[in-house]
Amino acid sequence: MIFVGVDWAEAHHDACVLDAEGEVLGRKRVADNYVGLGELHALVAEHLGDEDDADQVIVGIEKDRGLIVTALVAAGYQVYAINPMASARYRDRHHVSGAKSDPGDAKVLADLVRTDRQNHRPVAGDSSLVNALQVLARAHQNIIWSRQRQVNALRSQLKDYYPGALEAFGTDLSHMDAVAVLAVAPTRHWDARCRARRS
Repeated sequence: MIFVGVDWAEAHHDACVLDAEGEVLGRKRVADNYVGLGELHALVAEHLGDEDDADQVIVGIEKDRGLIVTALVAAGYQVYAINPMASARYRDRHHVSGAKSDPGDAKVLADLVRTDRQNHRPVAGDSSLVNALQVLARAHQNIIWSRQRQVNALRSQLKDYYPGALEAFGTDLSHMDAVAVLAVAPTRHWDARCRARRS
């Protein structure tokens, strides 16, 4: 089970993922659009492991409606709407200064649903439109999770057999440039053949 705090804003959202012990697994700032939602799903997939069980994802957000909330609920995550006053008091319990920061608030929300979600209201879909969105959101999420598994497997293979590709492309193995080069150079022996042709 993982816990996700999403600090909502009009233009972007800050997300923080915690494990059951409260350790930070990952953070990301995502845009308030379809692409940003995809990046949020990818962040979750990266830390959920092979479980592929959306109900093992608990999300805290200071909002009970809107595109991001509807999409998170439709994807099968357990989403809790946290009253902003409750999260402010929770922040004060953990930080002496009480200073507000978007990444910090995302962590506060994740920690809040990790420890006190029983005291907050889960968000539920309640219309036929939500049901239609659920099908699309689940398909979107599954495609992103599948891509992340494939990227992880590729990274593992490259680390063993073609480490130069990892140095060249870093962590962005799904980028069009990386895919194009790996399609042309699919094996570890490719570079030796290239050198032989040049000589």
